[in-house]
Amino acid sequence: MSTLNNEEIEKKLSDLNEWNRADAKTIERNFSFQQFLTGISFVEKIAHHAENVQHHPNIIIDHTSITVRLSTLDEGGITKKDVDSAAAYNQIFQEVNV
Repeated sequence: MSTLNNEEIEKKLSDLNEWNRADAKTIERNFSFQQFLTGISFVEKIAHHAENVQHHPNIIIDHTSITVRLSTLDEGGITKKDVDSAAAYNQIFQEVNV
């Protein structure tokens, strides 16, 4: 798997609700929840997804705010794995945050 170029990344991000570039090698999104435990449930679900696809995010938990950062470290940047995981996390967010 190879890293996506800037044009590919920008196109993919335009399709991903609220995901942005954190830096040249990382995409991120902040997810907000009404309750702490709802956010923790979200983290648990994305952890299971990450384990299943063997692509693990950086997760920052700050009360009802969860920031998820994705980068493919062994490729040195943003790859299809990151974009696919971001899309999956958006779906999980919709399921959890009802």
